[in-house]
Amino acid sequence: MKERYYLVREDILPEAVVKTMQVKQLLATGDAKTVHEAVEQVGMSRSAFYKYKDGIHLINQLERERIVTISIDMEHRSGMLSKVLSLVADFGGNVLTINQSIPLQGVANVVISVEVSRISDELGDMLESLRDCAGVKRANLIGQG
Repeated sequence: MKERYYLVREDILPEAVVKTMQVKQLLATGDAKTVHEAVEQVGMSRSAFYKYKDGIHLINQLERERIVTISIDMEHRSGMLSKVLSLVADFGGNVLTINQSIPLQGVANVVISVEVSRISDELGDMLESLRDCAGVKRANLIGQG
C-alpha cells in the first residue's frame, strides 16, 4: 500500500501524537537527554512515543529530508544484511527502518527506508551497487518521498 500524507492542524490531532512531537523537539534541542526524560516531561509513555515517532514530523523537516524505500531480495547467509547496510552507509545514506521477512528457499526479502538527502545525485549508483553486491538477487526502489 502506498504511503499517504496529510497536512493536519495540530488542535485536531490526538494528544499522544502531539506529545510525540513535543518529545522529539525536546530531544532535538537538548532540553532532554534521553527518551525516558523527555516522555516524563510531557507526560506520556515511552511505548506511545515509539509507536508514533516515525510517523510525525514538522513540515520543515520533511522538506529537508528525502526518504526512499528499497526492496531487496538477498541470499540467507550470515553477514548479508550487514554488507547491504554498510554499502548504503558508504554512499552517505541513513537507514531509518529495516523490515526483513523470514527466509524462504534461501532468500530473504528486506525492505529498508533510507534518508538520502546527501546522496541525491548518486541514488542510481547506490541502487546499481546494491544490485551488483554478491548475494543480492534483486534491489528495487519501491517508494520515494
